[in-house]
Amino acid sequence: MSVPRARLLQLMEARCKLFETTFNPEGIRAGNKILRQRLKGPALAGYYPRRIWTMQEFQAEFRDLHLMVDDEKELDRFEHVSLLKARGKGAPKKKNSGPDFKKGKK
Repeated sequence: MSVPRARLLQLMEARCKLFETTFNPEGIRAGNKILRQRLKGPALAGYYPRRIWTMQEFQAEFRDLHLMVDDEKELDRFEHVSLLKARGKGAPKKKNSGPDFKKGKK
């Protein structure tokens, strides 16, 4: 004694409504397994500690007191760039000609 396919589909649909799952009688890949998973963004964002201050924020905070604060990373970067330029390995100059420049678009 065999049950007709239409009756099985009705039972599957009722089961899906009852247990709040997706009704997919053809078994087509839909990505529901991935979409049901917990989001990983908050866990990844919470892995690294929050930055307390950046050097720019620190300098801006104490700018009114006229204190000289050196950003050593920035000074090292300037020194590195100047050494590269001295060897002829620096960044190329920006384009000052061409069809867009003549039209007034910069």
